Amino acid sequence: MPSNLLVILSGSIAAYKACDVISRLVQRGHRVRTVATASARQFIGAATLEGLTGELVATDLFAEGSALDHIELARWADLILLCPATANTLNRAAAGLADDLAGALLLARDRNQPLLIAPAMNPAMWAHPATQAAVEKLQSWGARFIDVGAGRTACGEIGAGRLADPPEIVAAVEAALSPTGPRLRVLITSGGTAEPIDGVRVLTNLSTGRTGALLAAHFAQHGHHVTLARGRLAETAPPGVAEEVFTTFSDLDALLNRLLGGTRFDAVIHAAAVGDFSVEFADVPPGDVHPPAKIDSSTSRLLRLRPNPKLLDTLRSRSANHGIRLVAFKLTDHASADEIATEIQILRERARPDFIVHNDLADQRPGAEFPATIHPADGQPIACASRGELAASLERLLIPA
Repeated sequence: MPSNLLVILSGSIAAYKACDVISRLVQRGHRVRTVATASARQFIGAATLEGLTGELVATDLFAEGSALDHIELARWADLILLCPATANTLNRAAAGLADDLAGALLLARDRNQPLLIAPAMNPAMWAHPATQAAVEKLQSWGARFIDVGAGRTACGEIGAGRLADPPEIVAAVEAALSPTGPRLRVLITSGGTAEPIDGVRVLTNLSTGRTGALLAAHFAQHGHHVTLARGRLAETAPPGVAEEVFTTFSDLDALLNRLLGGTRFDAVIHAAAVGDFSVEFADVPPGDVHPPAKIDSSTSRLLRLRPNPKLLDTLRSRSANHGIRLVAFKLTDHASADEIATEIQILRERARPDFIVHNDLADQRPGAEFPATIHPADGQPIACASRGELAASLERLLIPA
């Protein structure tokens, strides 16, 4: 069915490929209007875009008679396509800057309106932490990214950053307009547990739940039914995602019983950082309250750690769907390749997950992406440079062939 499509072009040599995309969309019966930034007009003239669409090109936030274009165009469009999206454009959009027409339009759009972004830039710029952080933030706000291509770029360097091919972009646009294909019921766990020492102190970990929240956002944006079970202090569920909150190991244990037993989930992505130990006192006097409201710092109390069972090992047996697919996470600490292989094998033999997502603390950088590798039960490992790539790869793996 023909739709109203708004294409925003920013300043990249790949703008010539965006013209091919626009031409293909028009030929397929869609009504296309365009917005070109000042930088985009250094590569593509307004006459070219007007000739392709039969519509005037919007360029200036303050042009006479066009002061409300950022509202009118946003409301007119069934879908907005940002193509090509440069590193500068992504970072500005993630910062919410609105001092030009493109930025104001992105802020004014309905958050339920599909926003597709097709990046194009030098490989180093695409891999930069600032760009990847911008991608992650925009995804959390509902944007969908069309994967960049890898190969030789216009600057002569080789790597990931090329604009996707026009047929791929057109297919992504039409898929977003008319979502088809199987939809999954996915349960995602995220964040850390917290075990009480007393009424105000806990034994916990540094998990933020960021990965789980991003995975939930990705699956929800692609039409899947998502439930996020998160730690009390973890990142909250994005729009369109059902949310359950836990604090202790026992909370999560009971929550998993209820959710898995009551809903036929197709997959569980178990990304929560579940504490290996709970707390008990070795010197609780008879009749003492356990745990106490607050341990007096001037007294000495002896704590004992009690190992918790491995929740991962029990997820299949709890599930109402005996064919549920299980994604496990394994974090290592500056481990060697042999040590990682051993840990992966132990986890595989113990819990029998379909996929194991591994990352190592040595690869984590402040403010940067946390790369991961997916280890299928059978098949070759899949390297993911970012959380966004991890989400897209898991979706492809979990959808039935």
